[in-house]
Amino acid sequence: MGSSRFFVAVLLSWIFFTSSTFQLESYETQVLLQLRKHLEYPTFLNVWENFNGDLCNFASPPQMSIKCENDSVTELRIMGDKPAKVGEFNGFAIPNQTLSQGFSIDSFVVTLTRLLSLRVVSLVSLGIWGPLPDKLYRLNSLEVLDLSSNFIFGSIPPRMSRLVNLQTFTLDGNFFNDTVPEWLDSLTNLSRLSLKNNRLKGPLPSSVSKLTTLSELVLSHNLLSGKLPDLTGLSNLQLLDLRENNFDSELPVVPAGLANVFLSNNSFSGLIHEQFGTLSELQHLDLSKNFLSGTPPATLFSLPNISYLNLSSNILGGSLQEDLKCGEALSLVDLSDNRFMGLLPSCLSTADNRVVKISGNCFSIGSRNQHPAAYCKEMDKRKTKSTVKEIALLVGVIGGVVIIVLTFLAVGLLCFCKRQGREQGTVGQHIPAKAVQDDPPSGISPELLVNARIISHATKLGAQNSPSYNVFSVEELEEATNGFHQAVLLGEGSTGKVYKGRLENGTLIAVRCLALQRKYSNRNLKQQLDLLSKLSHPHLVGLLGHCIDGRLQGDSATDRLFLVYEFVPGGNFRSLLSETCPEKVQKWSDRLAVLIGVAKAVHFLHTGVIPPCFSNRLKTNNVLLDEHGIAKLSDYGMSIIADEMENMEAKGHGFKPRHEAKLEDDVYSFGFVMLETLVGPVVSEKGEEFLVNEMASFSSQDYRRKIVDPVVLTTSSQESLSIVISITNKCISPESSSLPSFEDVLWNLQYAAQVQATADADQKSDTSQTELQSR
Repeated sequence: MGSSRFFVAVLLSWIFFTSSTFQLESYETQVLLQLRKHLEYPTFLNVWENFNGDLCNFASPPQMSIKCENDSVTELRIMGDKPAKVGEFNGFAIPNQTLSQGFSIDSFVVTLTRLLSLRVVSLVSLGIWGPLPDKLYRLNSLEVLDLSSNFIFGSIPPRMSRLVNLQTFTLDGNFFNDTVPEWLDSLTNLSRLSLKNNRLKGPLPSSVSKLTTLSELVLSHNLLSGKLPDLTGLSNLQLLDLRENNFDSELPVVPAGLANVFLSNNSFSGLIHEQFGTLSELQHLDLSKNFLSGTPPATLFSLPNISYLNLSSNILGGSLQEDLKCGEALSLVDLSDNRFMGLLPSCLSTADNRVVKISGNCFSIGSRNQHPAAYCKEMDKRKTKSTVKEIALLVGVIGGVVIIVLTFLAVGLLCFCKRQGREQGTVGQHIPAKAVQDDPPSGISPELLVNARIISHATKLGAQNSPSYNVFSVEELEEATNGFHQAVLLGEGSTGKVYKGRLENGTLIAVRCLALQRKYSNRNLKQQLDLLSKLSHPHLVGLLGHCIDGRLQGDSATDRLFLVYEFVPGGNFRSLLSETCPEKVQKWSDRLAVLIGVAKAVHFLHTGVIPPCFSNRLKTNNVLLDEHGIAKLSDYGMSIIADEMENMEAKGHGFKPRHEAKLEDDVYSFGFVMLETLVGPVVSEKGEEFLVNEMASFSSQDYRRKIVDPVVLTTSSQESLSIVISITNKCISPESSSLPSFEDVLWNLQYAAQVQATADADQKSDTSQTELQSR
């Protein structure tokens, strides 16, 4: 009897177990099919549709992988074919690039979390878009999460801190635009953190320094800034990649076990401290394109495992030790574009198995693109003088602000006391209420308050090195230009003739001559010129002074106004775009740098001064380049003077004051500057109407090849080019309501430059590897 009961119990248990197993398999299969539906039926998952067997044993296509344990899905990897990046993404669906407008990332994640046994989730290039839902925390067994190359934006949700088993956390190539989370130290098993190619901003939180299990930290190509936290506690860290950010502190002290350090394209300054020369495991070090100074530690070159050392494009200087030792593994050294002097050590000059780049320095080795030693010495002197000036000006600005604040307080206290005296009937001089309300505080004019704002912004931008402003005499300018001789005429436009000149102290200048055809108020004009003189920015042609020639009098007389600018020797942007000489042709990255410089200048004119300055005559002819290739905008702010002339001319009727001018005028004009940069001046000469009509066809790759400048096509990445074409198209839109802000224009250009720099770096790396392999 007992044995029969035991047999029945075993039989029932087996039937129940078999039933539950079948239901579990069927349930998870249905979840996978729902995920396929959410992903809008990608073609490589069509094989699931008529498959009646166990998906865990399914022969998966290359784009998809499923692994199971105990009849439950533990790994799900799907690789799509959606583009990783687009020119413009504003948080909404993009046809053929993201999943459709009807896609719900929240519903997708809810379905995904029904696979409770998942330990590995990799969903790459599937066009997933939207803010990341916090419901992912339900997958509490998750060890690997990779959502790269999608369109996920916003912040990384705090509830994901509950994924304590997570070992690999990868969100590369998305559009996250908040800060790096503070809660990362909750992920106590994290080994690899990669958030590159997003829009993350702000400082790196100190919580990162507590991730003692971390072996790879990759945050490159973001907008991170500030000072790095102490990373020395990350004893397992082998890869540190913070390229293409805005970090602006001194170089951090790094963990001793690091093998790869990439800190290029930031604003790190100061010395390369000796600790870097003790990193015995270091194989690759890239500190290029920063503001590092001094002489690098000699031990850096002789590290036992170092194979790649890039210190280019800094302000490093001094002489390297003649007996400098190089490690046997060192195969590439890049010291170009610094201020090194003296002899090149033999281990860098005679080794056949080592690529060494040294152009743009002052080494004593004859040619090889070296400056004379005097050049590097002079640059160091300028740096020292500049530092002293910066400190002095900073003290002056702080002192000025303190004086203004104290003046405000004193005037406010005086007004308060007088008001109290009136209210209490005390004896004193009666001041009408209207006078108290309308008059500015004693000693502080409206012009002073405006100028204080301008000066503060100019100081932030490094304008403290600008030369002082002068009022010149006609005789001085006639002597400087040889009597305004035709031989020194630089050009003539709607704003008058421009002459090249040389002042008595040797300074080269450009003098613009304006004819004033009507009577005007000298006082008002001088106030406008005073305002114009304070528009100081690294990408604006500096205004050195002016001269009002009022020697001719009478109603019909013509007076002259001379504006004296710094002379910019590199020619204008339009002529450079027409250049055919291979050494002078402007590649795409060079053109982007010019556009970014001009955009920064115009953004400053719109937002960095009060009142803002619009209608800035934006044309490629008015963009000049200095001897270092830095773009400078000329003819800016002419509306300030034009307004005064028009104001007097209109005698108060029908005049549109400058503060009512539309900033959209500059956006529209700059759109054509970008367009000419894309197609070249020959095509742009066909006129605005032709170009506006042609922009509609730019989305076609075949049409781009026909109209875009061949130099642009051969030196640009498709993604970088698409970004600029997209923002250009918006700028020249006839609908003013759809025009972007200049801040948006600048951001897109900087993003395009970042994308291009990445593509160039990848190509350079591939070339270097090929060279090394060929050796």
